[in-house]
Amino acid sequence: MITVQEATSIILANLFRSQAETVELHQAGGRILAEPILADRDFPPFDRVTMDGIAINCAAFREGKREFPIEGVVAAGTPQQSLQKQEDCLEVMTGALLPVGANAVVRYEDLELKNGVAKILIETVNEGENIHRRKQDAAQGDKLLYPGIAISASEVALLASIGKSKVKVQAFPRTAIISTGDELVGIDEVPLPHQIRRSNDTALQSALKQLGCPSSLHHVTDVKEKLEKELKKILDQHDLIILSGGVSKGKFDFIPQVLESLGVKKLFHQVSQKPGKPFWFGTSSTHTVFALPGNPVSTYMCFYRYIKPWLQKSLGTELRENTAVLAQDYQFKPPLTYFLQVKIKYEAGRQMAYPDTGGGSGDFVNLKDVDGFLELPLEGQHFKAGEAFPYIPFRKL
Repeated sequence: MITVQEATSIILANLFRSQAETVELHQAGGRILAEPILADRDFPPFDRVTMDGIAINCAAFREGKREFPIEGVVAAGTPQQSLQKQEDCLEVMTGALLPVGANAVVRYEDLELKNGVAKILIETVNEGENIHRRKQDAAQGDKLLYPGIAISASEVALLASIGKSKVKVQAFPRTAIISTGDELVGIDEVPLPHQIRRSNDTALQSALKQLGCPSSLHHVTDVKEKLEKELKKILDQHDLIILSGGVSKGKFDFIPQVLESLGVKKLFHQVSQKPGKPFWFGTSSTHTVFALPGNPVSTYMCFYRYIKPWLQKSLGTELRENTAVLAQDYQFKPPLTYFLQVKIKYEAGRQMAYPDTGGGSGDFVNLKDVDGFLELPLEGQHFKAGEAFPYIPFRKL
């Protein structure tokens, strides 16, 4: 049996070799960028008016002039115009090019317009006021985005603004989620007294979908010969395999044995943690396999603690440590790393973690009441309120 830290090191040393693929911009949200993005022009590309009002030359204002004859109106999207006289003004709309000869914009709220004349009602007008200067945000050729970032709506807008209708992103591994166990039936079926509906596989698929990763669902029997046949088919068509169940020491837990018979090398089996102790991990030249314990909380915790960071790092995303402060004293005696279910509250700018242990690794109903897991180290038994520990969230607050 290995420690959580040893398991983490082994997993992160066996990353998926992701390749870049090109997708349409509307499909890029949530994906990981695989190319540097450069500005194709200055941002903004011209001196841009930021308020509806009048464009003037400050020299006339400094000389005491307060009333400016209006030469015309400049709308956004029209070619640049010029002030004909320094003592005049042009009405300008937000987004318009600043007229040649003007160097400040006075808002309509600070004006009185009458008989084709704009009277300025404020005492101070500064050069550059209400103007977004050319190149202020970026110059042509500047690097705007770097590989490895997750593309959100703001990045999509930026990509659109430079004409990137298609973008290179990291390709996800072809992923199969496999539930095991003859006691399991489909969601739409009515279970017999000795049966339960499948839920781990759909939970894993939903968690992967939140990361943008598509997956297929499969269910396999506990009969060894059939299991071997089905797993071989799935391995032939996928890169990443996530199994739930069949990895403990029961007489029908054939998963580790069958995987190794199919060429998947075991890198570890059993981690000194609770929940999720029977966790199995292995690889082949073309596969990465996570075989998780079947208890729902174990499956859930192992995904967020191990699989999610593995996938993110495989795609080039930098991993960030998250911590939370234990809000109440807590005691856990076995020499295991304990993943404590917690509810998070923000107090005085800190993430405070309130324990809510539920009924054990089989109590998936309790997950609806908590936000994540607090990782309590195996070296301790008594954990004091006010101590900070690694926090693994599964819910956005």
